[in-house]
Amino acid sequence: MLLGAGAMAQDIPVPAPILTLDQDRLFLESDFGKAVIARERADTSALEQENRRIEAELIAEEQALTEARATLSAEEFSARAAAFDAKVERIRDEQDAKARRLTERRDQDRKAFLEVAVPVLGALLGDSGATVILEKSQVILSLSAVDVTDEAIRRVNAALASPPPAAP
Repeated sequence: MLLGAGAMAQDIPVPAPILTLDQDRLFLESDFGKAVIARERADTSALEQENRRIEAELIAEEQALTEARATLSAEEFSARAAAFDAKVERIRDEQDAKARRLTERRDQDRKAFLEVAVPVLGALLGDSGATVILEKSQVILSLSAVDVTDEAIRRVNAALASPPPAAP
């Protein structure tokens, strides 16, 4: 038995709206995200410059040690070479720790962003009457009207109002 169109429309609930969001754009285009990215780039650039400076100093020091080898006793050269190797390892550990701190700070910034963004997205969800916000990249096909990324950026910017403080 076939149901008439009227009966079918009455039996099938009207789906609530589904929204999409580009999470990367939400972060990267928010004022907070732009400030974080600018600071991350500056910090990374400073660390890279420091690494290049240290590398040049170590190369010069290694070259001087190599040149001094002819005038040093085997014991003296071995002691200086071991001290140089220990210095290189210590510097490598220090620089790796600095790089890890940059990564940890980036993770903390993104966590802080999400702590503000999630309630903002919840309000956006409620205001729109939608039942779900899906990651835009996971949606195969949708109307552009369901993408709330621009509105989410505007609301997150309003919620955060100021960029994160500079690194101490």
